[in-house]
Amino acid sequence: MVSIGVLREHLVAARLAGVVATTREVSLRSYRLFAARDPRVLMGIDPQADWAARDLVALMAEKCGVSGDPLLVEGHDVIDPERTLSALDAFAARIGAVARRGGPVLLGTGHPHRLLGFYADLADALSAVGCTVLTPAQGRCVDITTRFGLRTHNLDYVRGVALVRAPGSVGSGGEPGAHTHSPLPVRTVLAAAAEAGGPMPELVIGDHGWVCGAGQLGYEAIGLADTDDPALFVGEAEGVVSVAVPLDDAVRSDYYRPLTRYVLNRACLSQ
Repeated sequence: MVSIGVLREHLVAARLAGVVATTREVSLRSYRLFAARDPRVLMGIDPQADWAARDLVALMAEKCGVSGDPLLVEGHDVIDPERTLSALDAFAARIGAVARRGGPVLLGTGHPHRLLGFYADLADALSAVGCTVLTPAQGRCVDITTRFGLRTHNLDYVRGVALVRAPGSVGSGGEPGAHTHSPLPVRTVLAAAAEAGGPMPELVIGDHGWVCGAGQLGYEAIGLADTDDPALFVGEAEGVVSVAVPLDDAVRSDYYRPLTRYVLNRACLSQ
């Protein structure tokens, strides 16, 4: 069991919260692109409101604890660890609720290099209590626009967690997959599940387009997000995303293990 005090210290020491690696410049650029409704930053969210960059700074200050001063344009962002802890509690509550129902779940990540282990441990725990961990559309091709142009990726699952791979990359079951913000993989997976007659997920767990794309389609979705990922927090503010947990999503993969133990304990899923 990981206590709140120990986890708070770990969040800051590992730079998951506190002063994080994400720079203010990178975050502000994302806010400007979101305000311009650039699909690379929307991640599948169709905002109801007209979010200006200044509005996003204020929202991210509220949700993450970054500086609310729009004139602060350099340095490293800061995430309030108390906000991370509070969001982790809400994240665990949603997982605990679906676990008690034994509902089907879908897990997917656009950050397999860092977050695959975190989600895989959740998938294992949910499977152990009778939840069906869905794996539709295995091997299906998805065309994703990248900075290098349109690229075809293949859907794969590792320990129940969906990700995409570039053709010719490490074979099925290996790690890592490709980094992506796109909502197209989750749309493909959900469409395949529907075509097969279900079951459909009662909860989608992940990050980037996996959460935003699923939430926009009306599925309950929860996930992790960095300070340069405003889409999840806008989705949460507008009721499309159930929980967005603010933290650095690109630290060493083993740094997320204490978070896994904390979430599983709070969800009453500890082994």
